Amino acid sequence: MLIVHLITGLDIGGAETQLLELVQASNGNGFRHTVVSLLQVGRIASELRAANVEVYSLGMKTALRSPAGLVGLARLLRRLKPDVLHCWLYHACLAGLIGGKLAGVPTIIWGLRAANRGRGFSLTTRAVIRTCAMLSALPDLMAVNSEAGKAAHAWWGFKTTTMRVIANGVDPQRFRPDAEARSSVCGELGMASDAVLIGQFGRYDPMKDHETFLGAAGLVLQACPGAKFLLAGEGITPGNATLRQMVEKNGLQEAAVLLGARRDIARLTAALDIACLSSWTESFPNVVAEAMACAVPCVVTDTGDAKLIVDGTGIAVAPSDPQALADAMRILITDPERRAILGEKARERVVSKFTVRAMVDSYQKIYQELGKSEREDASEKRPATTESRPFR
Repeated sequence: MLIVHLITGLDIGGAETQLLELVQASNGNGFRHTVVSLLQVGRIASELRAANVEVYSLGMKTALRSPAGLVGLARLLRRLKPDVLHCWLYHACLAGLIGGKLAGVPTIIWGLRAANRGRGFSLTTRAVIRTCAMLSALPDLMAVNSEAGKAAHAWWGFKTTTMRVIANGVDPQRFRPDAEARSSVCGELGMASDAVLIGQFGRYDPMKDHETFLGAAGLVLQACPGAKFLLAGEGITPGNATLRQMVEKNGLQEAAVLLGARRDIARLTAALDIACLSSWTESFPNVVAEAMACAVPCVVTDTGDAKLIVDGTGIAVAPSDPQALADAMRILITDPERRAILGEKARERVVSKFTVRAMVDSYQKIYQELGKSEREDASEKRPATTESRPFR
């Protein structure tokens, strides 16, 4: 069975990483995967190709503003002849519905991966979401990655009858406790090995609310002078003037380290004492499950499914409240024994609920169910006679 994945772009991000995990874990065993990017390919493309996955780019400069790109998509799909077209993110969902219908693709799945009810989206993206909502009866199935995402899309007006929640997955062999990670990271960064390491990993984006995290970090530092704060992600660099000003405003020049985009997030995460999420909107925050898999307790804002994911193995507080976030961090800082217990329970929860294997199995079941349904429909439409007919 050939699954073609259509995604807006292939830079490093939550959806792109989950696509990579899905394809790497399921290529073969009756499934073949091909990936198509609306925009120019990014860094994830090289990892897909290393996994022997074909990657195509339609080369659009702006998603959905190129009629020629949509025609090119339809032509490519006619040539590839996928059994299933799996679309990731709103622009790709709309483009995939148009191109997939033009190409006669038998099964179209939308992957909806946000739980935002408007705030933070551009006017263009809002228009795309509303258009998708009006057309949401047309895809064969919509996969959302959180309960919060399902509720948010119902609020937008999406049909929920063909909506199914499939949580993101973490590889517990890659994200795991690592006794050597702390000394390695502390040595690299020139920190004392007994420093309390608190991390927040994610790209620079208003939705991630680094202002609240750094405000909380400043409050924590007043009570715990030995604490260190590691931040990593696209745009998290000293060259980011706005972020640098936040660091200086909160007196964190010696305590906060801006690491930029990293490919060793598993190592950095395993070195932490506490992992934080300060976002005011999320759907399924991968970084929370990744930290839990490393047996690192989390302090999270109650947004998206973050509180549901943590479920008593960490602390959830209201978004946009630096004092509440700081108080929760201080609770864990002052109780190492509690951190250790919560960390163990956190890993157990991820291994039982949120693994890549569980995610892959869920998607493969959907692919098989929808593919079987299409084959049965095609069989019913065939003439009952077995009489051979001449080719004309």
